Amino acid sequence: MSESDLLKTLLEPLLEDFQYWFERSQSLLEDQPISFLSNQQQADLLSRVLQAQKEVQTAQMLLRATDGKVGVETALMVPWHSLITECWQVSSRLRLERSQKKQPES
Repeated sequence: MSESDLLKTLLEPLLEDFQYWFERSQSLLEDQPISFLSNQQQADLLSRVLQAQKEVQTAQMLLRATDGKVGVETALMVPWHSLITECWQVSSRLRLERSQKKQPES
């Protein structure tokens, strides 16, 4: 397997995963009021998600345009991973709060 084939094999699915999680996060942040975030905090998080989506899309386009000869620096992906982790934490806390509200008082 050539280096570019290996890069495409590993990087394409990783970038698709980033895109998937950013799209889910975008939907959550656009469609759901999140009580534990101020409007500004929610807007800031959404803005960072939208920016990261653009960055991932650019990386995907470069990977395709160069037929896998251009990679992505790990230093660029670390903030994406951190942002997804932050969004997962928001989503998890939101689910937890909703499940607690549904439980009858004892």
